[in-house]
Amino acid sequence: MKPVAAASPRPCWPRAVLFDLDGTLVDTAPDLAAAVNRLLVEEGFAPLPLAVLRPLVSKGGRALLTRAFPERDDAAIEALLPRFLAAYADALTVLSRPFAGIEALLAGIESAGARWGIVTNKPEALARGVIAGMGWSARCAVLVGGDSLPLRKPDPAPLRHAAALLGLQAVECVYVGDDARDIVAGLAAGMPTAAALWGYREPSEQPEHWPASAHCADAAAVAAWIRVLPR
Repeated sequence: MKPVAAASPRPCWPRAVLFDLDGTLVDTAPDLAAAVNRLLVEEGFAPLPLAVLRPLVSKGGRALLTRAFPERDDAAIEALLPRFLAAYADALTVLSRPFAGIEALLAGIESAGARWGIVTNKPEALARGVIAGMGWSARCAVLVGGDSLPLRKPDPAPLRHAAALLGLQAVECVYVGDDARDIVAGLAAGMPTAAALWGYREPSEQPEHWPASAHCADAAAVAAWIRVLPR
């Protein structure tokens, strides 16, 4: 009798999980706030509490500086930005830590045979520094930063580019982020997209109303969502 070949194992699904960085994988707010407060002190102002700056972290450096220096116009904020980025680069991961459950989530993705990566609007060099500070450089399969391409989120181009760098179609990946523009970008790229409800947002935002594929309260909920995704 001719032997029957064993069936090839089905590839893991999804093939890759892509994440936003700040407010999704890593709580970077303390170090970003410290950089803002360094500028405030240099400019002769009192530092701001972390609670004031934390909700704005996912909006980027300009939003943080606009909150810290409300009397300054757009041109003045742009002039401050290089100093802010330099101050932040000096102390990228002094206080930053992965959010609760993230290490287990990443380990679970790896043990399932999938890859994971990061698509962020943070400048690529700074993102690489944070990844290195978390000890993830050898594990993160792809990184697309805010200056890696001419376009950034909410445009879907960075997500599609990340998938292409992995040799995958966008539909073979999922995306997880804590900001509304993450949801817009992920869905526009054709990826199932989960809202990370533990991230940074202002009180007026209502993430439960974002048109995400899933709304996840914590990293364990992301893992559970991934396990039941249809192929």
